[in-house]
Amino acid sequence: MKLATVLWLTQLLPQPYADQACLATTVYLEARNQSELGQRAVAEVALRRLDSGRWGDNLCAVVTAPRQFAPTLVSPNYDMDNLKAWNRAVSITLQTQRDWNTPHPQRPLVVPGADHFVVHALASPAWAKGDPVATIGDHTFYKVGRL
Repeated sequence: MKLATVLWLTQLLPQPYADQACLATTVYLEARNQSELGQRAVAEVALRRLDSGRWGDNLCAVVTAPRQFAPTLVSPNYDMDNLKAWNRAVSITLQTQRDWNTPHPQRPLVVPGADHFVVHALASPAWAKGDPVATIGDHTFYKVGRL
């Protein structure tokens, strides 16, 4: 299925299903070739951004904010055709959201405080400086904004 079709469908879905689909799409596009931990970390960054309120008031708004996550960086014609990777991204997304809904002190965190990530082989943004929170696979996670 084309990315544009998936994003269009998320506009028709009621909450919380739209947010789940948007986050799973982001995890698929950003980290489908990464470990479960790496995929959870990507999802965690999006959830943390949602909680901050600085990037949108729902996950679809957060992950489709201009030039922030893959849904706005990848061609709308991109064919999301790896069903196994999609199913894994959905499963990891749902588990990460369940974990995120636990009280903060008991919440399992993969990249505490991280609100940005980058694949240094693909980009060198100005904000990617200082000590990273973590590097998981080819993603490096940073705490950049005030949360």
